[in-house]
Amino acid sequence: MASKALDGERKLHVVMFPWLAFGHITPFFELSKFIAQKGHKITFISTPRNIDRLPKLPPDLLSSIALVKIPLPKLEGLPENAEATMDVGPEDVEHLKKAYDGMEDELTRFLENSDADIVIYDFAPFWLPPIATRLGISCFFFCMCNAWFLAFLGTVDALINGVGGRTRPEDFLAPPEWVTFKTKVACTLYEANCILGSAGTNASGFSDAYRAGKAIAGCNAMIIRHCNEFEPEWLKLLEELHQKEVMPIGLMPPHVQDTSDTTNEAWVSIKNWLCTKPKESVVYVALGSEVVLSRDQVSELAHGLELSGVPFIWALRKPAGSAEKDTIELPDGFEERLKGRGIVWKNWAPQLKILGHEAVGAFLTHCGWSSIVEGLMFGRPLVMLPFQIDQGLNARVLAGKQVGVEVPRNEQDGSYTGNAVAESVRTVMVDGVGQNLRDTAKATSALFSRELHDRYLHNFVGYLENLEHRP
Repeated sequence: MASKALDGERKLHVVMFPWLAFGHITPFFELSKFIAQKGHKITFISTPRNIDRLPKLPPDLLSSIALVKIPLPKLEGLPENAEATMDVGPEDVEHLKKAYDGMEDELTRFLENSDADIVIYDFAPFWLPPIATRLGISCFFFCMCNAWFLAFLGTVDALINGVGGRTRPEDFLAPPEWVTFKTKVACTLYEANCILGSAGTNASGFSDAYRAGKAIAGCNAMIIRHCNEFEPEWLKLLEELHQKEVMPIGLMPPHVQDTSDTTNEAWVSIKNWLCTKPKESVVYVALGSEVVLSRDQVSELAHGLELSGVPFIWALRKPAGSAEKDTIELPDGFEERLKGRGIVWKNWAPQLKILGHEAVGAFLTHCGWSSIVEGLMFGRPLVMLPFQIDQGLNARVLAGKQVGVEVPRNEQDGSYTGNAVAESVRTVMVDGVGQNLRDTAKATSALFSRELHDRYLHNFVGYLENLEHRP
């Protein structure tokens, strides 16, 4: 812990160091603003291009938040100007992690010459806690995933040593033995094979599990985007597994902007179309900025939307790292056949405004944690089509809470059919059984109020202010 004593006048200096993905950078930035609003000093550190892509700071926080740029080392295998996961394809993320590790020396020099009291860091810089500890700086690991995913992976030792003795796909097909309460948190067979396939080291020299294990082992406490009102038993389990204090900072639902905005051309066009549709008749389809769909996956999803008969708006952008010349291939004649009933929006889409429009009745999502929060804060039931392991576990929990349905898939390879997509969409949007899902999702939206989750953030800042700084 930091040795600098705090008096009634002195403010904290908190250093933020997120991983190079905007699904991580954005929550770190929002937390930075909240802490700064309480009168404390923030240094937010990332690469030059990522800093330049951040939203503008409010004028009243300009003197409280310093944006510090540390260049990313150039590495073979990493595309020119690639500084975030959105700039590369999945195959190059391991090279991005290696380059990120190359920021260690300059970050160390910054900390050595700073008056930092606290550093809040992500899973990737496993090398940071020993540096901060040597300098007497308190360490907080900010977990971007939710509590059940981290608990599913096991103890710190299990993370550091790979898969903790689970060496067969079958070991992941049921809830782990350390989960003593009833849950549906388990992998499908293809997800289990993905876990085993990713347990080894990558081009960076380390696995993600190793990084996370070391990041947890070196922290004074963990903070996590979770809350006691939503699956609280997992928070207690995390503390038992890791023997660390675990502090939920709430779900961090985003601020909802005024939907009357007429200056955004994309929103004006989409809103005009939505206003022609009946209330809660449209399914909004968005699979995140980094999910890479194969041609077959795009085709089956399109086929399913067509078969469903349900109006839709599909935010379909090129995958991360795509070249300018790359295009997304939809089935022949798809957009022409569905003209009027559906829109394929191929540019940035104002997701919060779309989800908040009364014409939208459901959200077909990849089940990223941020997207789940955004969908449920508006009370939209979910059609869940997960692609990564944590997303699959999210889908199982939310299906158990009866706020959506997961699209059935082939257990061996994770493939899905248009018929499965259509049936899932109709279950949520049209069929009588979907009424319960729709009602439950609306009721659940009360758990996602800004007031509730701002209290979590307020309590966390109070915790930081009252830290006992031991030498």
